[in-house]
Amino acid sequence: MHIGILTGGGDCPGLNAVIRAVTLALLNQGAARVTGIRRGFLGLLTRDVVKLDEAAVAGILAQGGTMLGTHNRCDPFHYFGAGGADVSAQAMAYVRELGLDALVAIGGDGTMTIAQRFAALGLPVVGVPKTIDNDICHNERSFGFDSAVAVVAEALDRLDTTARSHGRVMIVETMGRYAGWIALEGGLAGGAQVILLPELPYRLEAVAEVCRQREASQGYTLICIAEGAKAQGGGLTVARTLADSPDPLRLGGVGAVLAQQLQPLVQSEVRSTLLGHVQRGGSPTPFDRVLATRFGYAAAQRVLRREWGCMVALAGAEIVSVPLETVAGCSRPVPADHELLAAARGLGISLGV
Repeated sequence: MHIGILTGGGDCPGLNAVIRAVTLALLNQGAARVTGIRRGFLGLLTRDVVKLDEAAVAGILAQGGTMLGTHNRCDPFHYFGAGGADVSAQAMAYVRELGLDALVAIGGDGTMTIAQRFAALGLPVVGVPKTIDNDICHNERSFGFDSAVAVVAEALDRLDTTARSHGRVMIVETMGRYAGWIALEGGLAGGAQVILLPELPYRLEAVAEVCRQREASQGYTLICIAEGAKAQGGGLTVARTLADSPDPLRLGGVGAVLAQQLQPLVQSEVRSTLLGHVQRGGSPTPFDRVLATRFGYAAAQRVLRREWGCMVALAGAEIVSVPLETVAGCSRPVPADHELLAAARGLGISLGV
């Protein structure tokens, strides 16, 4: 068998661990030939591929990013390089020229949507969920998420000491798009007193009241806010718009907006820190290395058994398969009844409502 592998969407820690696991499992168990496609689906249009063997994937387990490169705007069915034209036939022609028997697509909801469309054209596909946002449907935890949460927790740990020293309100803005998982777990791990999520529009006065109470009792406040959070009756804070992107809105800056709105309501000085892409970079945590390896091995087993049109996923403690068509275009926000929300409320952490 000749199998292609690509990584689409944003990068995250653990991608190289998946590439390594898929490659080694196929080489050791199936006598397969493995080709890496560079820069996601763009590589099928620019004809940019690389042979993957044991030597090619040696030493990459602990490396962040992706050795294949990635691209978060290339959708061959709506190609930014051709004015939005459908160039999927060109990509499929190169697939046939390469002699690929199947494709392992590693990515988030956008990548899974594109992969499903290629599957409908006859390309056998197995998907692997990837996102620091942890928002892929039917998958309880994505690799890269734990690494991002660790960055947020460390940032809050560091800001706690300076907030305490100066008597400030410190706001940390996390990634996550329209889901609040990073802010929720990062905020809990970092001891934030206020956690603001996209799923629960906040009241500015409720946030200010917590800060005023802590001015009197503790002298400082830590706030963890997701980039997709918004005030009740307000809208998203958009940093910029990319019209030719599958996800045109680039969120960012809500922490600075909150700081500006909050400052007149409290006595403490209010400062905001935007963590941004540091949450994506660096070496994956051991948890993410193991989870990514499990996903990669499981994907290779589906390939060897010719179980196409599926995505491997974590359900409880088990790696399972879910139909790709049920994942495409779907997202997984924090449920209103999630136990971590109950735990936060029970500990006296404000969710801004």
